[in-house]
Amino acid sequence: MKNRNNTTDYENPDIGKLTEEQLLEITEISPDVDLGDEQRIKVMSPGMLVIKRFVRNKLAIVGTVILVAMFVFSFIGGLLTPYDETQVFKHIGIMSKDYVYATQSTELKYYAKEGMDFDSSTHARFILEKNKGNEYFENKEISYRIITEGENFYRVQQGVSLVQVTNLRGVITIIPEEGENELSQEFLTLTEQAVLNSDTSFIYDSVEYSVVRIGRNYSVIRYEDAAMESVLIIEPLNRGDLIDYELRYYAQKSLEDHDRSGFEANGKTYEVEFHEHYAVISEAGGPVGSPYAVMSDFSVNTASEGVIVSMEFREAMHEAIKEGKESFRLPEDTTDTEYTVKRVNNMYTIKTETETQLITIHEDPSAKHWLGTNAHGMDNLTRLMYGGRISLSIGFVVVAIEILLGIILGGIAGYFGKWVDMLIMRVVDVFNCIPFLPLLIILGSVMDKMDIEPKLRIYYMMLTLGLISWPGIARVVRGQILSLREQEFMIAAEATGISTYKRIFQHLVPNVIPQLIVFATLGLGGIIIYESTLSFLGLGVKFPYASWGNIISGITTAYEMTNFWFTWVPAGLAILITVLGFNFVGDGLRDAYDPKMKR
Repeated sequence: MKNRNNTTDYENPDIGKLTEEQLLEITEISPDVDLGDEQRIKVMSPGMLVIKRFVRNKLAIVGTVILVAMFVFSFIGGLLTPYDETQVFKHIGIMSKDYVYATQSTELKYYAKEGMDFDSSTHARFILEKNKGNEYFENKEISYRIITEGENFYRVQQGVSLVQVTNLRGVITIIPEEGENELSQEFLTLTEQAVLNSDTSFIYDSVEYSVVRIGRNYSVIRYEDAAMESVLIIEPLNRGDLIDYELRYYAQKSLEDHDRSGFEANGKTYEVEFHEHYAVISEAGGPVGSPYAVMSDFSVNTASEGVIVSMEFREAMHEAIKEGKESFRLPEDTTDTEYTVKRVNNMYTIKTETETQLITIHEDPSAKHWLGTNAHGMDNLTRLMYGGRISLSIGFVVVAIEILLGIILGGIAGYFGKWVDMLIMRVVDVFNCIPFLPLLIILGSVMDKMDIEPKLRIYYMMLTLGLISWPGIARVVRGQILSLREQEFMIAAEATGISTYKRIFQHLVPNVIPQLIVFATLGLGGIIIYESTLSFLGLGVKFPYASWGNIISGITTAYEMTNFWFTWVPAGLAILITVLGFNFVGDGLRDAYDPKMKR
């Protein structure tokens, strides 16, 4: 067809096969003009023809608007928001905080003397023998003696063998144990008399020694304090002070004997002040009103370092626990602070309501936070914007990597064919046999084990998804090039001596670009879904960085899901709308490049 100036605007041997509607589509001829009339016909370029077809597709336009809106929301919105991605919001409020933990002692506990061998197994054997009413027992070939000091108060002594004695028809032979070579003659004489008289014990230098018969031989044993067993607990009021065995024993002995005169331990004199539920131990001559330790059947621990438990508090707490009260107040407290008592078995938690700085967790949508806050006190709308940046960036970077690898390997395989094509296609088959999602889950677990930095983890995820996803594009490129390499323009390019590189990447690959654009557009939605799935499973983008997937994964309970919908529903809608947008645009591009695909 020629125009009035005898210049050809469109030459196509198959133009006669086009319908009138298709001819009107590629030209600017009015439908009222007879096609047989001579007139100037302006033919549209292929690119403009694709754009015209794309614009006519309403769903494609809707998808484009959606994607533009999501990009503006994610990349520009993140710049306009006054908040930061990881900014935590706080407020001043009243909170019931743990103040003190009190554990009531109901069972015997052992306190070993310094340097003595007394462990949990010996304690268990002591409990067994005490319940049987036995005074002596053995454990790990060591002899022990039980001395009852009072109710739920015992002293356990460990036997130390000093000499071994044999009695052969009245002839006494005494063999000192190793390390006991400096025994006096008087001690040896008393030992000989005790064996001859069949005595079970004797006293030397105000110390009682036991004579134990073992077969035909005898052993003289000296018992030394090894541990004490008691229900009561002695706690130092100053964290730096230590309560040794001697102080612990004499303090409880004084309490058991109701001795108000005090006691001596470690060369110091101590006074004991008895109360109804506890006793206070003070160092004699020390500052007035500065007790050293408290003795009771409760172990008291503070919930935080700065808390100091006063004696008035201890007395009020003991009284409230003994009387079964659920709360109490200190008599002379001007602030009138109320303390609540929560009991679990023999453990008590003392709580108090205090004014403190609280994290604004799961705040409802408001003028300050349009989508409320999450479980970490961060603005949901801001994290949704930053999450869109990461999710969309991952999608585009992954698609760019897979297209680059797919074009190179697919182009080489399609152009050269033969063994090159076979080798590359077998590699493609191997990649297609790899289970995609399980592999990603394994890689995510490996990065968790290696404790990869969250920001670096995002780049590893992009690279991994791109390296796994290229085989599909390589097959598309190979198939197109196989059909194009035998056409006339390629024969002409080869005849003119153009290099192989230019023939592949300047003549063949550009003819495949339209199909790749469609393939990539449709694949972007799938990549976003994969990223969201991994982040939801805790194997993708890690906190504190946000992605649409890990925003949803922050909801872990049905209560949060039903009551704090504003945290996870917007992220789910963002994924849904974005994937739909990519699919609409991909379908529109496919129909624009190849109208015969549209039905």
